Amino acid sequence: MSAPLADEQADAIREAVAEAVLSASEQGREGLDSDPDASLLMVAASAVAAEEAGRLLRQSITGARAAGHSWEVLGGLLGISRQAAQQRFGASVAAAKESVPEGGPARRVLRPLHAFNEMEALEREGRRGWHAVDYGYLFHLVEASPDKWEHRRLWWPSRRRRRALEEQGWELVVPSDFDSPWAYYKRRLDEPADPR
Repeated sequence: MSAPLADEQADAIREAVAEAVLSASEQGREGLDSDPDASLLMVAASAVAAEEAGRLLRQSITGARAAGHSWEVLGGLLGISRQAAQQRFGASVAAAKESVPEGGPARRVLRPLHAFNEMEALEREGRRGWHAVDYGYLFHLVEASPDKWEHRRLWWPSRRRRRALEEQGWELVVPSDFDSPWAYYKRRLDEPADPR
Protein backbone atom coordinates (compact mmCIF):
# COMPACT_ATOMS: atom_id res chain seq x y z
CA MET A 1 0.00 0.00 0.00
CA SER A 2 1.35 3.43 -0.88
CA ALA A 3 0.97 6.42 1.41
CA PRO A 4 -2.09 8.46 0.39
CA LEU A 5 -0.28 11.76 0.83
CA ALA A 6 2.70 12.95 -1.18
CA ASP A 7 5.41 14.85 0.69
CA GLU A 8 4.21 18.09 -0.91
CA GLN A 9 0.66 17.48 0.33
CA ALA A 10 1.87 16.76 3.88
CA ASP A 11 4.02 19.90 3.84
CA ALA A 12 1.06 22.00 2.61
CA ILE A 13 -1.11 20.72 5.48
CA ARG A 14 1.61 21.49 8.03
CA GLU A 15 2.05 25.00 6.64
CA ALA A 16 -1.71 25.66 6.64
CA VAL A 17 -2.03 24.57 10.28
CA ALA A 18 0.98 26.64 11.32
CA GLU A 19 -0.38 29.67 9.47
CA ALA A 20 -3.78 29.27 11.13
CA VAL A 21 -2.18 29.13 14.58
CA LEU A 22 0.11 32.08 13.89
CA SER A 23 -2.77 34.17 12.55
CA ALA A 24 -4.59 33.90 15.90
CA SER A 25 -2.61 36.95 17.04
CA GLU A 26 -3.23 40.29 15.39
CA GLN A 27 0.50 40.91 15.43
CA GLY A 28 1.21 37.52 13.83
CA ARG A 29 4.77 36.28 14.00
CA GLU A 30 6.15 39.72 14.88
CA GLY A 31 4.11 39.80 18.08
CA LEU A 32 5.98 36.78 19.42
CA ASP A 33 9.15 38.84 19.72
CA SER A 34 7.60 41.94 21.29
CA ASP A 35 4.56 40.80 23.31
CA PRO A 36 5.04 38.28 26.15
CA ASP A 37 1.32 37.45 26.11
CA ALA A 38 1.51 36.52 22.43
CA SER A 39 3.27 33.29 23.36
CA LEU A 40 0.33 32.37 25.61
CA LEU A 41 -2.04 33.05 22.74
CA MET A 42 0.07 30.71 20.58
CA VAL A 43 -0.25 27.99 23.24
CA ALA A 44 -4.04 28.41 23.30
CA ALA A 45 -4.27 28.48 19.48
CA SER A 46 -1.99 25.43 19.19
CA ALA A 47 -4.18 23.56 21.70
CA VAL A 48 -7.25 24.28 19.56
CA ALA A 49 -5.41 23.09 16.44
CA ALA A 50 -4.30 19.88 18.20
CA GLU A 51 -7.84 19.25 19.47
CA GLU A 52 -9.30 19.72 15.99
CA ALA A 53 -6.62 17.53 14.41
CA GLY A 54 -7.36 14.82 16.99
CA ARG A 55 -11.08 15.05 16.27
CA LEU A 56 -10.49 14.77 12.52
CA LEU A 57 -8.16 11.81 13.06
CA ARG A 58 -10.76 9.95 15.18
CA GLN A 59 -13.47 10.67 12.61
CA SER A 60 -11.31 9.55 9.69
CA ILE A 61 -10.31 6.32 11.46
CA THR A 62 -13.95 5.56 12.28
CA GLY A 63 -14.81 6.18 8.62
CA ALA A 64 -11.91 4.04 7.38
CA ARG A 65 -12.99 1.17 9.64
CA ALA A 66 -16.60 1.54 8.43
CA ALA A 67 -15.24 1.34 4.87
CA GLY A 68 -13.58 -2.00 5.73
CA HIS A 69 -9.93 -1.02 6.24
CA SER A 70 -7.96 -3.08 8.74
CA TRP A 71 -6.25 -1.96 11.94
CA GLU A 72 -2.99 -3.13 10.35
CA VAL A 73 -3.39 -0.71 7.43
CA LEU A 74 -4.39 2.14 9.75
CA GLY A 75 -1.51 1.42 12.11
CA GLY A 76 0.87 1.49 9.14
CA LEU A 77 -0.39 4.93 8.11
CA LEU A 78 0.02 6.19 11.68
CA GLY A 79 3.47 4.64 12.14
CA ILE A 80 2.29 2.41 14.97
CA SER A 81 1.42 -1.27 15.32
CA ARG A 82 -1.99 -2.74 14.54
CA GLN A 83 -2.49 -3.41 18.25
CA ALA A 84 -1.53 0.14 19.22
CA ALA A 85 -3.93 1.61 16.66
CA GLN A 86 -6.77 -0.59 17.89
CA GLN A 87 -6.04 0.22 21.56
CA ARG A 88 -5.83 3.95 20.89
CA PHE A 89 -8.82 4.34 18.55
CA GLY A 90 -10.93 1.23 19.08
CA ALA A 91 -13.15 2.89 21.71
CA SER A 92 -14.05 5.71 19.30
CA VAL A 93 -14.97 3.19 16.62
CA ALA A 94 -17.00 1.12 19.10
CA ALA A 95 -18.90 4.23 20.21
CA ALA A 96 -19.91 4.79 16.60
CA LYS A 97 -21.64 1.42 16.45
CA GLU A 98 -25.18 0.84 17.46
CA SER A 99 -26.09 0.35 21.10
CA VAL A 100 -29.36 -1.34 21.83
CA PRO A 101 -30.51 -1.14 25.46
CA GLU A 102 -31.82 -4.33 27.08
CA GLY A 103 -35.60 -4.28 27.21
CA GLY A 104 -35.76 -0.73 25.90
CA PRO A 105 -37.28 0.68 22.71
CA ALA A 106 -36.11 -0.74 19.41
CA ARG A 107 -33.06 0.99 17.98
CA ARG A 108 -31.24 0.78 14.71
CA VAL A 109 -28.43 2.51 12.90
CA LEU A 110 -28.91 4.49 9.70
CA ARG A 111 -25.75 4.29 7.62
CA PRO A 112 -23.84 5.21 5.60
CA LEU A 113 -24.96 8.81 5.90
CA HIS A 114 -23.26 12.03 4.91
CA ALA A 115 -24.12 15.72 4.76
CA PHE A 116 -26.03 15.31 1.50
CA ASN A 117 -28.32 12.41 2.41
CA GLU A 118 -28.72 12.36 6.19
CA MET A 119 -31.59 14.86 6.45
CA GLU A 120 -33.58 13.04 3.77
CA ALA A 121 -33.04 9.77 5.65
CA LEU A 122 -34.05 11.35 8.98
CA GLU A 123 -37.16 12.86 7.38
CA ARG A 124 -38.20 9.51 5.89
CA GLU A 125 -37.55 7.59 9.11
CA GLY A 126 -39.16 10.32 11.23
CA ARG A 127 -42.44 9.80 9.38
CA ARG A 128 -42.20 6.12 10.35
CA GLY A 129 -41.72 6.97 14.04
CA TRP A 130 -37.94 6.74 14.29
CA HIS A 131 -36.11 9.61 16.01
CA ALA A 132 -32.38 10.27 16.43
CA VAL A 133 -30.87 9.55 19.84
CA ASP A 134 -27.17 9.64 18.91
CA TYR A 135 -24.98 10.26 15.89
CA GLY A 136 -21.43 10.05 14.71
CA TYR A 137 -19.29 9.81 11.62
CA LEU A 138 -21.49 8.43 8.79
CA PHE A 139 -24.36 7.27 11.01
CA HIS A 140 -27.39 8.19 13.12
CA LEU A 141 -28.74 5.92 15.86
CA VAL A 142 -32.54 6.08 15.84
CA GLU A 143 -35.15 4.82 18.27
CA ALA A 144 -38.70 3.67 17.54
CA SER A 145 -41.79 5.47 18.84
CA PRO A 146 -45.50 5.47 17.95
CA ASP A 147 -45.39 9.11 16.79
CA LYS A 148 -43.97 10.98 13.81
CA TRP A 149 -40.85 13.10 14.36
CA GLU A 150 -39.13 15.88 12.50
CA HIS A 151 -35.40 16.61 12.53
CA ARG A 152 -33.29 19.69 11.87
CA ARG A 153 -29.58 20.20 11.32
CA LEU A 154 -28.03 23.56 12.17
CA TRP A 155 -24.56 24.98 12.32
CA TRP A 156 -24.10 25.23 16.10
CA PRO A 157 -26.75 27.84 16.96
CA SER A 158 -26.34 30.73 19.36
CA ARG A 159 -27.69 30.50 22.89
CA ARG A 160 -30.63 32.70 21.92
CA ARG A 161 -31.43 30.49 18.90
CA ARG A 162 -31.20 27.32 21.04
CA ARG A 163 -33.61 28.82 23.58
CA ALA A 164 -36.05 29.72 20.79
CA LEU A 165 -35.89 26.19 19.40
CA GLU A 166 -36.52 24.68 22.83
CA GLU A 167 -39.53 26.97 23.30
CA GLN A 168 -40.91 25.56 20.03
CA GLY A 169 -40.56 22.00 21.36
CA TRP A 170 -37.27 21.04 19.70
CA GLU A 171 -34.87 18.77 21.63
CA LEU A 172 -31.11 18.74 21.08
CA VAL A 173 -29.74 15.33 20.04
CA VAL A 174 -26.47 15.00 21.93
CA PRO A 175 -23.78 12.67 20.54
CA SER A 176 -22.12 10.29 22.99
CA ASP A 177 -18.57 10.68 21.67
CA PHE A 178 -18.41 12.74 18.53
CA ASP A 179 -17.39 16.27 17.70
CA SER A 180 -19.39 17.81 14.90
CA PRO A 181 -19.82 21.29 13.50
CA TRP A 182 -23.56 20.57 13.34
CA ALA A 183 -26.25 20.49 15.98
CA TYR A 184 -29.15 18.11 15.39
CA TYR A 185 -32.61 18.75 16.79
CA LYS A 186 -35.74 16.63 16.86
CA ARG A 187 -39.38 17.35 17.65
CA ARG A 188 -42.25 14.94 18.22
CA LEU A 189 -45.32 15.60 16.08
CA ASP A 190 -48.87 14.98 17.27
CA GLU A 191 -49.48 12.41 14.54
CA PRO A 192 -49.25 8.64 14.57
CA ALA A 193 -46.27 7.21 12.72
CA ASP A 194 -46.69 5.78 9.24
CA PRO A 195 -46.55 1.98 9.08
CA ARG A 196 -42.98 0.69 9.07
